[in-house]
Amino acid sequence: MPRSLVCIPTYNEAANILPLIERIAQVAPDLDILVVDDGSPDGTGDLVRDRMLKEARLNILARPTKQGLGTAYLAGFAYGLQNGYTDIATMDADFSHPPERLPALFDAVNGGAHLSIGSRYVPGGAIEGWGPGRRLMSAGANTLARTLLRLRTHDCTAGYRCYSQRSLQFIVTRPLRSSGYSALIELLTRCERAGLSIIEVPITFVDRVRGRSKISEREILRALVTVIRLAGRS
Repeated sequence: MPRSLVCIPTYNEAANILPLIERIAQVAPDLDILVVDDGSPDGTGDLVRDRMLKEARLNILARPTKQGLGTAYLAGFAYGLQNGYTDIATMDADFSHPPERLPALFDAVNGGAHLSIGSRYVPGGAIEGWGPGRRLMSAGANTLARTLLRLRTHDCTAGYRCYSQRSLQFIVTRPLRSSGYSALIELLTRCERAGLSIIEVPITFVDRVRGRSKISEREILRALVTVIRLAGRS
């Protein structure tokens, strides 16, 4: 019987993680949940471990230090493949990715896509809570990535995704060179260049209400470097 997993990387998400777990259990009760926590000093991991005593579908992969989003994804993918999951979704812990769209992401993969993406930039997609500056920066980053890397996907930097077993087996064959949010661009580029089928599912992205954003100027620069590096290998 197919088994599905949602992987949630966390670092200092104590204010969000338990409400998110509860929401996922409500909208997708058959999903298992894996939290990949990078030694959050705010006690995120402890909250998850306590909740595991009541929630059989919840597990945690605890890492001692902050190692980056890319390695968190790969650790979650390896865990999923080793434990027999047929598809794995990834999402942020801050409610920017609406849990209600998880079924649509999994349905797209079950319908034959190798990768589905919760997209802000297709008809029906939207962004709430961002000012003009951040909207312009995000749109510019996606346009740059699409142009230089010749990508067909509209939302290249989206972290709300669902990967099929085939795409996961392909991804884990070699390590990522990117460690932060730029890993999203690298993963997508590898999937497109391998000819995997990709579907974008519209979502409404909502800016976080609790906690602090993990995207810094350094992360933005890393993403630019990643695009230039990948463009050189096209």
